Amino acid sequence: MLLPFAAGAEGPCRDLRFEGRAHTVCSVPASADLRLFWGEDGQPFGGFDALARHLARRGERLAFATNGGMYHQDRSPVGLFLTPEGERQRLITADGPGNFGLKPNGVLCLGADRAMVLTTEDYAARRPECRYATQSGPMLVIDGAIHPRFIPGSDSVNVRGGVGVSADGRTVHLATSREPVNFHHFARLFRDGLGAPDALFTDGRVNRVYAPGIGRNDAGRRMGPILGLVEPAAG
Repeated sequence: MLLPFAAGAEGPCRDLRFEGRAHTVCSVPASADLRLFWGEDGQPFGGFDALARHLARRGERLAFATNGGMYHQDRSPVGLFLTPEGERQRLITADGPGNFGLKPNGVLCLGADRAMVLTTEDYAARRPECRYATQSGPMLVIDGAIHPRFIPGSDSVNVRGGVGVSADGRTVHLATSREPVNFHHFARLFRDGLGAPDALFTDGRVNRVYAPGIGRNDAGRRMGPILGLVEPAAG
């Protein structure tokens, strides 16, 4: 069960407890203006403030944002990164090290009014139409089943971020744990707490949240891909 532990939130983000652990969850319709960002003029934004300034110059406002996938030391995406401008990085199907390579990994696909989280193999076979897409790993939940490599009582804990999609594809849930949790717990948050039959891990300790409605603008080292909700600036 999800229980709120902070009052006064404005907007789509809430601080919630699941199985006694604190998380920040932002839930929006898939038809909302969710976008993936990396940078401009060949340079990464690196953080929420730079992205917010960029959008403000265009008459837009960053409503909330979080990490949009894993990245290399130069802040470039590790796996597939697709925007309307094209692919910055291609789909990676080969085995590899680390969390990204913990198969099955997967892809978040944002369509015109629906979203999907698919395994990398499923995405490669189907090649769905996506406005934006980002690849990360591992998958947390696959068709209602928790990733087979996750251990319920594991002592491998960390702050974790991820994204899940409702069964009808019409709601996107982004979550970041506010305290260290293991993978199995984080997967249960999406499946059992948020009702998302498919969910994807986006990153660990580097995962941060920008959510003015709950007073968050997390600082830290420079980021790579950013996933954010964009709204028109107040007139």
